[in-house]
Amino acid sequence: MSGFQIDVQHDLGSLAEADTVIVPAWRDPDERPSEALLQALSTAHARGARLVGLCLGTFVLAEAGLLDGRAASTHWAWAKEFERNYPRVSLNQNALYIDHGDVLTSAGTAAAIDCCLHIVRSDHGAEIANRIARRLVVAPHRHGGQAQYIEKPLERSGSQDQLGATINWAIEHLDEPLCLEQLAERAGMSLRSFTRHFRKQTGTTFTQWLLNHRLAAAQRLLETGSCSIDRVAEMAGFGSTVSLRQHFTRVFSISPASYRRQFRKKPSLQDIQ
Repeated sequence: MSGFQIDVQHDLGSLAEADTVIVPAWRDPDERPSEALLQALSTAHARGARLVGLCLGTFVLAEAGLLDGRAASTHWAWAKEFERNYPRVSLNQNALYIDHGDVLTSAGTAAAIDCCLHIVRSDHGAEIANRIARRLVVAPHRHGGQAQYIEKPLERSGSQDQLGATINWAIEHLDEPLCLEQLAERAGMSLRSFTRHFRKQTGTTFTQWLLNHRLAAAQRLLETGSCSIDRVAEMAGFGSTVSLRQHFTRVFSISPASYRRQFRKKPSLQDIQ
């Protein structure tokens, strides 16, 4: 359909040794995967492999019964078909991706990239994930709970260019107190208009967007710097170590200090190239 072919050099036996198994797509949601494929996925999951369903690949994991009783994400355009075919799966039509640890699912193409960057970030840290994102020329971090881009893209205009410039400015000034009123004024918009356009452009609220970026900044500082946790909290814009610890632990289920110790043991970018 895309004008090129994929030459597969291995068979399903490769799944017996894989640590991570990714189903990157599926040609037709109405086509049931072969029993051999479904069995290979189930066997891989049972022995502890991490399984990932990207976009319509979620249909394959659901058909294998690996999503029963769980929340999942897939492309919004096939949401009705998915809910009809898999009533035992709780479909989240808004999430970009959902991570259960052993099984991950994502929405469409861009969200699939976000999901894969999330996996790299979890395995190797934010700094390496951000370098890959820059190479791909994509946003370094979009939180999985962020809404899918179902609405039509915003038309390019002077006000929207100013909005983008304002967002970029905010990213460069995370260590400063930031509020909606300040950014709306900088973008030359009313507060109501800025709030509406901001959500359309980013897929989330300003408060959640700001928290996501400050957490990502804290991750990078903890992984690559040697400054104190107090200084990390200040540089990432949390204001206090207590605030950083509360937000960081709630999102990542690990304290900033433990996170730093954990990622000091991770391989460097040169080690994995």
